[in-house]
Amino acid sequence: MESIRQLYKIGTGPSSSHTMAPRKAAEVFVRGAAGASRCRVTLYGALAATGRGHLTDRAILDVLVPVMPTEIVWKPETVLDFHTNGMRFEAFGDDGSVVSDRTFFSIGGGDIVEQGEESAPSRTIYSMNKIADILSWCEKTGRTYWEYVEMTEGSDIWDYLADVWRVMKAAVERGLEAEGVLPGGLGVRRKAVSYHMHATGYATSLKSRGLVYSYALAVSEENASGGEIVTAPTCGSCGVVPAVLYHLHKSKGFSEQRILRALATAGLFGNVVKHNASVSGAEVGCQGEVGVACAMAAAAASQLFGGTPAQIEYSAEMGLEHHLGLTCDPVCGLVQIPCIERNAYAAARALDANLYAAFSDGKHRVDFDRIVEVMKQTGHDIPSLYKETALGGLAATQR
Repeated sequence: MESIRQLYKIGTGPSSSHTMAPRKAAEVFVRGAAGASRCRVTLYGALAATGRGHLTDRAILDVLVPVMPTEIVWKPETVLDFHTNGMRFEAFGDDGSVVSDRTFFSIGGGDIVEQGEESAPSRTIYSMNKIADILSWCEKTGRTYWEYVEMTEGSDIWDYLADVWRVMKAAVERGLEAEGVLPGGLGVRRKAVSYHMHATGYATSLKSRGLVYSYALAVSEENASGGEIVTAPTCGSCGVVPAVLYHLHKSKGFSEQRILRALATAGLFGNVVKHNASVSGAEVGCQGEVGVACAMAAAAASQLFGGTPAQIEYSAEMGLEHHLGLTCDPVCGLVQIPCIERNAYAAARALDANLYAAFSDGKHRVDFDRIVEVMKQTGHDIPSLYKETALGGLAATQR
């Protein structure tokens, strides 16, 4: 299992799979295309089906056009074998000869792999990649999840997580100030500022819930407008973890050090899902994005409130279990409807999962690792119409 640095990536929205990863692929490709005079990029499958709404072409052209003229070809009906998010980069010389020809896949969370290297070993640093094993270690040693992260990653992980937290907070605060209509043509107005203002007028319990909504909306709306956010675990689900942590930081006065430890725990749970299943909406549906984000936020909240390792695991398990089967059906391929509202709702569910687990002793029938297996299988069983193609589900009703 890789570092949680590979889960928490600082970048710009609106999509980790469709914006961040294609930009990264273009940057890798252009470094090896010296002497080329023009380029052709072919997008396949889900990457092509919803690429325009996700600004995939803009992300690629921003990198390549300053170097050489570039053409984008869209082939949504063609799905390459390894992954539905495929992209082929071809560079040509003045005489038409091929200078470079490389195919990449966007596999979720902003990560890419190149064709021919799909099975290449990742930089594994964690000796355990199942929560059951890590939980057993915690109970035997008396330590907790964030201490396992620190032991594995080294003390410099706190500097990295401090940057992650800085960007998360900034996204919340920018989003709470921004107003107007989101780009993309759907005419979706920003709601974070309105929710925040309304929340302040309610009594304690409703105020708390309204504030959580507003924080999640703020980050998700920043993502939808191409602002700087953190994948947690993806761009499309980037509002959940910041909303929960920002809310608890503000309302309960948790210190920054404790917030960073909660981020480490959340990252560990997200990393386990990413390693053993997927966080790609195009591969397993939105359960792998918003569902995993909810699990991460629930684990973080449980830790902040003093949950035992077993209660933290139970919180995360509920956060993911109750998103099983969630489809990825964005209207017009934009990370707006239903994505933004889903972030707000999942943030509230994360706090509910923490509360439910806090009333228990942490014992329950189905553990987190089993839910990850079920999510993976469920994702493979979901028809492709409902996995980020904008052809089925809610997207099909809004054409």
